[in-house]
Amino acid sequence: MAKDMDKKANISFEGQSLEFPIYSPTLGPDVIDISKLYGTGGVFTYDPGFTSTASCESAITFIDGDKGELLYRGYPIDQLAEKSHFLEVCYLLLYGELPTNAELDDFENRVTRHTMLHEQMTNFFRGFRRDAHPMAIICGVQGAMSSFYHDSTDISDPWQREVASIRMIAKLPTVVAWAYKYSIGQPFVYPRNDLDYASNFLRMCFSVPAEDYEVNPILSRAMDRIFTLHADHEQNASTSTVRLAGSSGANPFACIAAGIACLWGPAHGGANEAALSMLREIGTVDQIPEYIRRAKDKSDPFRLMGFGHRVYKNFDPRAKVMKQSADEVLGLLGIENNPTLQVAKELERIALEDDYFIEKKLYPNVDFYSGIILDAMGFPTTMFTPIFALARTVGWIAQWKEMIADENQRIGRPRQLYVGEAHRNYVDAEKR
Repeated sequence: MAKDMDKKANISFEGQSLEFPIYSPTLGPDVIDISKLYGTGGVFTYDPGFTSTASCESAITFIDGDKGELLYRGYPIDQLAEKSHFLEVCYLLLYGELPTNAELDDFENRVTRHTMLHEQMTNFFRGFRRDAHPMAIICGVQGAMSSFYHDSTDISDPWQREVASIRMIAKLPTVVAWAYKYSIGQPFVYPRNDLDYASNFLRMCFSVPAEDYEVNPILSRAMDRIFTLHADHEQNASTSTVRLAGSSGANPFACIAAGIACLWGPAHGGANEAALSMLREIGTVDQIPEYIRRAKDKSDPFRLMGFGHRVYKNFDPRAKVMKQSADEVLGLLGIENNPTLQVAKELERIALEDDYFIEKKLYPNVDFYSGIILDAMGFPTTMFTPIFALARTVGWIAQWKEMIADENQRIGRPRQLYVGEAHRNYVDAEKR
């Protein structure tokens, strides 16, 4: 970040005139540095949701919502989804550059050799109720990792930070797959080192001891793309939660557990489940006009899920790739005429042509098609958010490591606009 010596911001109030520096980022709008506003002016800013506040300096991910652009370390997401694969993207997010062949082989080998969980952790899974939501299990197991891998919790040690990072990227597929197996009453399937990242995850989810399981390369590729498209997304709610937890000096396993807990919210990680439920509620193409009418009626509680985005004011670039994967997966499985997919395609067509959608910039987002793909693969809706968490883990870790190395980072301490009672004196009970 570079300070623009020719630009300064001036704030005037109550006879004071304060001057603040302006920073010019590589991409995006200029940023006014108000970190000394309270110290010099005795006032705070009010920004619910921090939508106009840069909470940190980052070189990992950039989103241009108006253009519909998502960059990982400067590389467009559509190029990475087409030409790269998830572990190469993990390397890029963690270390800032695409790896050489030797670097990628070494990285993949390190991840592959850490996919096993400590055997005592099987008892931890069995401590949950049989009907526990997989996200509850994943959140608990992730938080417990620090008690099993306490040799990599010292955040002041770069090597321990590196070991913890590799461990979490490697073990989360096993944790998520085992949470799924536990929820359906099937035995745990151990990881295999001869399979790629996505294929290994699918095998741990769907294989059983009674018969062999061969991972279809189209399904594996689709899963790898889902991981890639969800790997990071700037300073969203869960990423900000990881950074906030990390600012206190908490161990990395606890920080990622905090991110998982935040992702569980239906407005964040649960959006693809909501989108699929909406498509199923609509049911068939002939019902779409009625639901479009309801969506336009402000007095009707029905809302179209999977359209629009907090940041993107154009087509979500991830949705384009996800649509292609949906066509490939459903074509492979022979369900390209699936009513849910037909409803999705017709809704997308309407959204790109209807003035109401265009005016409000309600374009399909990544959640619109990801739920259809996961459902076609055989995952129940309760597994959609866990898979999201698995994919996002590398982004959380990259952001956490960047925060640790930032010399300007301080413990997070948002201020407030207090609207409660003013000073009051205590009154004894018998006098009230």
